[in-house]
Amino acid sequence: MKSVWGRRGPTGDASLRAGESKEQELRRKADMGRLLLRDAKIVDGTGRPWFWGDVALKDGIIVDIGRGLTASGARVIDLCGLVLAPGFIDIHSHSDDTVLINPLAESKIRQGITTEVIGNCGYSPAPLEGEAIDSIRRDLDGCGITPDWSSFGEYLHRIEDNGTAVNIAALIGHGTIRQAVIGCEERKPYPEELAYMKKLVSRSMDEGAFGISTGLIYPPSCYADTDEIVELAQIVAGKGGIYATHIRNEGSGVVDATEEAIAIGKRAGVRVEISHHKSGGPENRGKVKETLRIIENARCQGIDVLCDVYPYVASSTGLSVILPNSLFDGGDEKALARLKDKDTLSEIRRQVEEEEGLRLGWDKTVISSVTNEGNKAFEGKSLCEIAAITGKDPFTAAIDLLIDEALSVQVVRFIMCEEDVTFVLSSRLSSIGTDASSMALYGVLGMGKPHPRAYGTFPRVLGKYVRDMGALRLEEAVRKMTSLPAGRLGILDRGLICPGTVADLVAFDPDTVEDIATYTDPHRYPLGIMWVIVSGTPVVEQGEHTGLLPGKVLRHNRR
Repeated sequence: MKSVWGRRGPTGDASLRAGESKEQELRRKADMGRLLLRDAKIVDGTGRPWFWGDVALKDGIIVDIGRGLTASGARVIDLCGLVLAPGFIDIHSHSDDTVLINPLAESKIRQGITTEVIGNCGYSPAPLEGEAIDSIRRDLDGCGITPDWSSFGEYLHRIEDNGTAVNIAALIGHGTIRQAVIGCEERKPYPEELAYMKKLVSRSMDEGAFGISTGLIYPPSCYADTDEIVELAQIVAGKGGIYATHIRNEGSGVVDATEEAIAIGKRAGVRVEISHHKSGGPENRGKVKETLRIIENARCQGIDVLCDVYPYVASSTGLSVILPNSLFDGGDEKALARLKDKDTLSEIRRQVEEEEGLRLGWDKTVISSVTNEGNKAFEGKSLCEIAAITGKDPFTAAIDLLIDEALSVQVVRFIMCEEDVTFVLSSRLSSIGTDASSMALYGVLGMGKPHPRAYGTFPRVLGKYVRDMGALRLEEAVRKMTSLPAGRLGILDRGLICPGTVADLVAFDPDTVEDIATYTDPHRYPLGIMWVIVSGTPVVEQGEHTGLLPGKVLRHNRR
């Protein structure tokens, strides 16, 4: 199957590269066989102090570490003192669709990411059943992708057929499961519906899913009560999986929402990963200190719960998040009809203006992506600026935009403070995730003004928080990016530099590594990431993408 992402590169066979010369082919095949990485400052992912050394690779596996290594017939790469670390694992990614649109995964691989965990926040493109079929087809149609899969396993095979530069580990989206069985109805499942949801979860786990995720601020996941989630999480726990959750509230209710996530972990006996942990809004600053204490106390009681974080003060989501969840009962079409009803809209305005998020101010909500050409001029502008341009109040400007775009409007919201971000980031309880899909400087993935985290998350941690601020030791930062998320997922052959592990590696310059993507100019690759190796094959050489697709679809409990 051919990719539709556009301009250049391989289209389905990970062993091929378009326009490759014979010399390049021979070198590539040698690369896939034996490599010797010399003179590196090795940060092995354990958190232990760095050391000088060489690393020998054979057939995609690390076979030796030491000084003065030799390897007859191997390609030798002199790293000249660059830091060599395990490839970074993006524990919270949204590349579910973009991995098919552009398998080069440009914005991820260029920041040192070798494995992405998709299926977060309750969304996954599979399993496709019931009302989920039409919903996901609408999502993918605009990208030129026709979903020709049904089961979770078939979706994973589609990724394999398409090829991928990075490894992919996938979670089951609870929202997708619920929509497949119940639709977008605000109610509890009937016993037979819950039984079928559990069956879909079990089947998807057997087909390779690493666990299940919830997005408890988004319909239809938000319509589930704690008991429903526990029932599904018990299936996941029985198969050794993980429960990743965008908790029910990240503002004034963040403490209660954190406690709910922990309660689910305790009742279901499942590992819990609290996604992109934060407390949004000026009145909630400092609450992350309380929530991290709660997480620490839970761990002391034997509940396996941790969190992840991205290093920015702005979040990103759909503009529709400002609307009451009840508006979406019955699906998007009914929601749009309610928005167009004057009496209903009056009540919505009252609820929206009472919501904590909008007490931040409309000026802190910036449009990042729309579909209609007539609205493209609004990208990069706040709702206050759009209101001034259109002569409307901010609420009306927001509603009119949502109606015109059929609810498909992405925003960046400046809701956190630097102190809280640093506190969570520096905690031993957190790992690192982008909370973003892969992007590129070209094609459909180069459009709009997305959150810069898609391009800069991992270099930003290494540059700003390690080198410039000293908020983290280099070795601890790398641990958060490698062995910690690998352990959470149960991926035991990645995340460390030691003999016998898969040769997923990144080499970077600690003095120059830097994120240069900004909110106003986000489509910019980072600096200082010089080499990225996936399964023993260089995908980034001296900062440039090779066009190769050696990534693998990882499956839970399988090598």
